[in-house]
This record gives sequence, structure tokens and C-alpha cells, in this order.
Amino acid sequence: MARLTPRALSIAAIVAAAGLLTPLSAAEAQSGFTPGAPGAGDPYFPDMGNGGYNARHYSLSLAYDSGTKAINAHAKIFATATQNLSRFDLDFLGPLKISKLTVDGQAAAYTRTGAQELVITPRHGLRKGRAFTVDVAYSGVPQMINDKALGVSGWIATHDGAVALSQPFGSATWYPVNDSTGDKATYDFTITVPKGLKALANGEPAGTGTHGSTTTYRWIDRQPTASELVMVAIGHFDVKDTRTPSGLRNITAVDPAAVKAAARTTASESTDRRRLPAVSVASPSGDFNTATANVVEWEQKLFGRYPFGSVGGIDVLAPNVGYSLETQGRPVYARRAAGALPSADLLAHELGHQWFGDSVTPAQWKHIWLNEGFATYTEWLYSEQHGGKTAQQLFDEAYASAKTDWSGKVADPGRDHIFDDLVYTRAAMTIHQIRKAVGDETFFKLIKAWPAAHRYGNDTTAQFIAFTEHFTHKDLDKLFKAWVYSAGKPAL
Repeated sequence: MARLTPRALSIAAIVAAAGLLTPLSAAEAQSGFTPGAPGAGDPYFPDMGNGGYNARHYSLSLAYDSGTKAINAHAKIFATATQNLSRFDLDFLGPLKISKLTVDGQAAAYTRTGAQELVITPRHGLRKGRAFTVDVAYSGVPQMINDKALGVSGWIATHDGAVALSQPFGSATWYPVNDSTGDKATYDFTITVPKGLKALANGEPAGTGTHGSTTTYRWIDRQPTASELVMVAIGHFDVKDTRTPSGLRNITAVDPAAVKAAARTTASESTDRRRLPAVSVASPSGDFNTATANVVEWEQKLFGRYPFGSVGGIDVLAPNVGYSLETQGRPVYARRAAGALPSADLLAHELGHQWFGDSVTPAQWKHIWLNEGFATYTEWLYSEQHGGKTAQQLFDEAYASAKTDWSGKVADPGRDHIFDDLVYTRAAMTIHQIRKAVGDETFFKLIKAWPAAHRYGNDTTAQFIAFTEHFTHKDLDKLFKAWVYSAGKPAL
């Protein structure tokens, strides 16, 4: 094996220390520079995510054409190499065509292979610890995913625009991304639309400008965000930008076509993914913006300080969707037909996700019960504290119901079952069993301490169990074995 001379190594070290990109010799290329992995190691979605680097920030610019439904876009990804990289992958799915790709301003070779791999080979290797930037210019009509088991996601056309719903793997349909729950990043968005349309995204507004027949909206998302929680919505929205009683910024957008003024009943047509129908709770008071404020103020008392810079929601008519999604900071309530406001329990569920699932995100998809169980139990607590059934009554009904799914393991439901009732209702029942085992005083301290301890990070079932047992000073192994790790209906 050829080796570099000591003098060459010394020069290379000086240049690297100065933060400059050093060309790789043939010898260097053969001695430690290797390709990043084409997946992040999630057994449910082996093609999702990539190894060899961490994404730190995405700067996304796109112009939407309402006539062709196409976007003309530019993604700038700021990342750091976690190994000596000879090449690396981004996830990029569907028919969008790349017109230009550079790494640190230099043209890079690339190819698209497999299910969603964009394989990039920079001119020079990237040393471990080095910050680098990838620029990708691309265009076309993004695709919608309709997975047989998991339903619709990705870039979804609506009657007057589009909405991007990325869970679990839709982000790669509209921008190149390291699509892993474990690689959170911050974002900024620059979205140009035909005049008259409005564009919303995660984070907070950062300016709007109209030029001729188009309007550009800018948004900045300053808190770490998992790619499955990234959202863009384009349409004729009625937008309200207010403050909650505690001073939290509250930005809501309502599609006028989604709501009939005479039809404000107790439940909307939108539900959360595949779970059983929502519990019956009184309709939220006031309009969508006010109801959102009321629910998040109540949740801050339960779970502690809200973790993001603003709250809100998008209420949109999207006939292909019909579910709600906890997109970070601003959940999307998509319905197939016009109807009522989102119900109070649905607001409680999606806003509860801001602590459980968004701020604290599963390290792998098999841990999704920590999202959906807590969000569903938030509904139960909302009912209990707002004149509805108690959590115990809801537990008893679910335990007796023939509809409750006892067939799988909550901690490992399987790829095609991550949105099944198993990880919603049975997971909420698990949380109620914890409450009964440790008592109310300790339980309500626990549900504040857990999201605070893991804020902006990731979690696993094992971490949650260890944290719960340490925090409560209880041995709960039998409880978790029966309710989380075993199939079948546990005995009471």
C-alpha cells in the first residue's frame, strides 16, 4: 500500500486545520475514505436516511406553478461529515429532474439508484468533522405516495394548491434529504406562489414580498426538526396570527373550502391516521385559532413549556388524505370533505404530539407508540378534565371493546402497522397502567420530566422504561413486558 510522505502529511494537516478542502491523492482515496451508508439502519425502512454525515440545516427555495402544478426548486443542505467520505447519499424520490448539483461550490458527480438514493461523489473527499454544503437545483411535478399499508403521503395536490405531508417517508418526494428520524436539522423556506395564494411552512414568518404576478413567503424553523415533520401548504388560506394568553405566537390557516359556516358540529371528518374514532368531547369554543390557543395553554400545564417558537394549525380540504398529522409547530388537519372545525380531542392529540413525537422523536419507527400512545392519552386527559369520560372509563371501554387490537407487540408493531390502532389505543392503555401503578402525583410529574429531559432529541422504548423506573423508583418490568413487549390481551 502506498503511503504519503511525512512532509505531505504535515501540509495536509495544516490545510485541514485551516478548514480548507484538501484534494485526495490516489493513496488517500485508498486509505480510509469510504462511501457513506445508503441507509440509516431502520429495519422498517432500510432505504431511508443515510450514513457518513449529519445534516445541520436545510435552506429550501421553491416556486410553485398553479397551472402545471410543478415546482422549480433549489435545496441547500449544510452538513458535517462523520467519517472520511469518498461519496454520500441523499434521499430523493420520484420524477423530479436535477439540473445542477454542487458540493462546496464545485460540480459533483451524481447518480440516482435504487428506491430513492441520490448518490453524490464530490471532486475531493470530505474529511471527518468537516462542514460541507450541497446545492441541488431541480424541477418537475412532485409525486404523491400511496402506500398500500401506510396510505397517502408526500407532495399532495389540493383543489387550489398543495400540501406536503411527510410522515413517514414523504419528504424525499419534494426535496433531497437525509430522511431519518435521528438526523434532525433546522430549516428555512422561501416559497414563491402566484399572487392570491398563500404559503405556510414550519417555524415563523420571516417576510413576504410581492413582485408582479407572484408573492414570496419566507419562513424560518429554528428548532431541530425531523424530516418526517416538515410541512409546506399552498392555497387560498384565511390566516390568523395572534398570541395565546401566555404570549405564545399562534398562526392558524383555514381553507375556506374546508369549513361550512353552518356545520360547526362536535367532530371533523379528519382523524389521526388509522386509529379508532376520537373520543366524544365537547366542541372547542371559538374559532380554530382560539380553540388551538385554549388547548395548547392547557397542555403546557400538563407537559411543561411548549417546545417551539410558535403553535397553530392548517385546516385544509385534501380529498386524497382525510387524516391529521403532527407537523412540527403547526399540525395539518386534512379532510376529504367540507365540514366542521377539528374537534377538541383531535386538537389535543395533534398538539400533544408537539411534546411527544416532535420535540422528542423516536430513534426508529418501531418506537412510534411513544408518539401515538401519549397523544391518544392526551385526548383521554382532555376528556377527563373537560367534563367528558374519565381516563379510567375510556380504558375500561377499550379493554372490553372487540375493536381493540391485541394481535401485535406495541414496542415492535411491524412496518405495515405503525399507524394501526395497536400503537394508539393499546399504547394509551399502557400509559394509563403506568399512572395507576405510580399514582397521580408521580405520574403527572413524570409526563413533564420525560419530554423535558429529551427535548429536541430522540427516544427508544428501553430509554423510556429506564427513565420511568428511575424517576418513579418503581420496578415496572412486569407491566412493560405484558403491555409493550408481548402480544395478546394482558390480564388485569
